[in-house]
Amino acid sequence: MGKFKIKSGDNVRVIAGEHKGAEGKVTRVFTDKNKAIVEGVNMVSKHEKPSATNPQGGIKEKEAALQISNLSLIDSKGKSTKVGYQIKDGKKVRIAKSTKEEI
Repeated sequence: MGKFKIKSGDNVRVIAGEHKGAEGKVTRVFTDKNKAIVEGVNMVSKHEKPSATNPQGGIKEKEAALQISNLSLIDSKGKSTKVGYQIKDGKKVRIAKSTKEEI
């Protein structure tokens, strides 16, 4: 398990791989697998068997996880940035290194 600078709710850009350049919001982070799910990126087809809740079954589109190393945080100006930390009022907060703004 690792500690990551990208958290759920952050706006990120994909910087490597098939979906390079795509942007979205992080919906979930899997710390044990070093992966994250980004809204609307890396869509895959999932075949579902008929069940009581879905009697028809069929093929559904859903997001698959991406490696966290392939994601970069986006600052308030829409540019990729690194994440830093500062102590403010006795609390550790994340800041965007490019703009020095609190995330």
